[in-house]
Amino acid sequence: MLWAGRMRLGTFGILLMLVHAPAACEFGPFPYRATGIVCRMTKPAALLLNQETAQVIQAAFRNAKFPNITGERSLRLLGKVAYELTNIQVNDLSIEQSEVELKENDAIHIAIKNVTAFFKGTLTYGYAGAWFLQLFHSVDFEIESSIDLQINIKLMCQKDQVAADASDCYLTFHKLMLHLQGDKEPGWLKQLFTDFISFTLKLVLKSEVCNEINFLAQVLANFVHDLAANFVRDKDISVDISLASVPLMKANYLESHHKGLVLYKNYSDVFSDSVFSPSLLTESRMLYFWLSEHILNSLASAAFLDKRLVLTIRGQKLQALFEMEDTEAQRKAVQMIFQGTSYNDSVAKVWSLAHPQISLQPGGTVVKSLVAVEVSILPPGEEPLMVLYMEKEITVTIQAAYVEKKLILHPLDSRIEFKVFKCTADPSGNDPSIRNFLQTMISVVGIPEVISRIEPALTSLMNSKGLNLFEIRNPEIITRKGYIIVQLDFSFPNHLLLDFLEKIL
Repeated sequence: MLWAGRMRLGTFGILLMLVHAPAACEFGPFPYRATGIVCRMTKPAALLLNQETAQVIQAAFRNAKFPNITGERSLRLLGKVAYELTNIQVNDLSIEQSEVELKENDAIHIAIKNVTAFFKGTLTYGYAGAWFLQLFHSVDFEIESSIDLQINIKLMCQKDQVAADASDCYLTFHKLMLHLQGDKEPGWLKQLFTDFISFTLKLVLKSEVCNEINFLAQVLANFVHDLAANFVRDKDISVDISLASVPLMKANYLESHHKGLVLYKNYSDVFSDSVFSPSLLTESRMLYFWLSEHILNSLASAAFLDKRLVLTIRGQKLQALFEMEDTEAQRKAVQMIFQGTSYNDSVAKVWSLAHPQISLQPGGTVVKSLVAVEVSILPPGEEPLMVLYMEKEITVTIQAAYVEKKLILHPLDSRIEFKVFKCTADPSGNDPSIRNFLQTMISVVGIPEVISRIEPALTSLMNSKGLNLFEIRNPEIITRKGYIIVQLDFSFPNHLLLDFLEKIL
């Protein structure tokens, strides 16, 4: 049967996991040196998530496949009485209380109290030690039970990702009553079956419910891993979130350390000088993410290789850039550059010439990039004519925030250094007015315009991964020398629970 196969495979898989886990995840003597991403979930977050544990436990009870229970009993007057309980399934279920505790260097302890469960099925029995048709009887039954459930979930590394082992599972029965349907069955028969079925039934319920809980714990661990892996993947660019060390369990938080290597087509990242230490994170917020400066640099390099750092500006946007102020110098520069051509018949292209360099500092994220700008006019019926080309090294400091489910990038200061400057209206380069105007224009409106394009693009990308479905409270993005910390509180992500339950039901 399928349920039996899954039960045997699940048990066998757990044994393999326990035996091979150390060999499957081998870490060097200094695992933090290879850590690019850290996720810390504190106890308040665990308490919040535990509020919905009941739904997962209910799914475990309802998904459990209970086998038929058969047996026989010798009686003095009747001879042998053989019986079989079939079609056992959960009819009703309620959970009164659930508590969670983080046991340092051990496990997540979940205590679920006063689980009231009603099971139903069919009892078939016969006398004289054989299943003679003339002595064959069937009656519907209901089992009323009151159970306490204790689960110890250990986090480990399996196949380079977080795995959950919930095989340490105990059921304590406070009540187990068998109710036979109808008034014709004799009272001694009910008492008989209640007495000698009870022990076997307890074993079966414990085995199947605990197996299902362990199975769901592993499915949930894989579900969260797949969710995270999808969040850090966009087309050909992805981030390797394989574990860099075994998950850390403390009394006040859980912590996982990931490699955070950027992958792009045949390009593979290398990283071995992380500055991470657990002391860099606190325990005052519910959720923390720590990211190395190296990751941001690698992502910028991958975006450059994927030709994503290209921007085209035309029409009203182009007009807003060049007409930021109405001065004589501005009017002269516009006339010299565009030669009377309208903005609708002109186009500006901006692109990065090399991998941007990113440096994380206490004052913000410092981005240094060699950028090219090309302005062309499109005379009707003629070939496009390039009227301006320049290369410049731009260094800008940015502070980031996440407000009302939008990424906000605020430029603080910038430095611009021209490397190449060619303008058809000033081929000798002796007229400084155009260059001076362009330098002011780039600093005042050019850089903010580029950033204004990046903000919605990154917000849209994150929303496509479902970030906007989370109720994030008071997020903070904090930059330090060499790393960045994102810390936040959150409300329970009901959409994730629904997605998970739909996946398993």
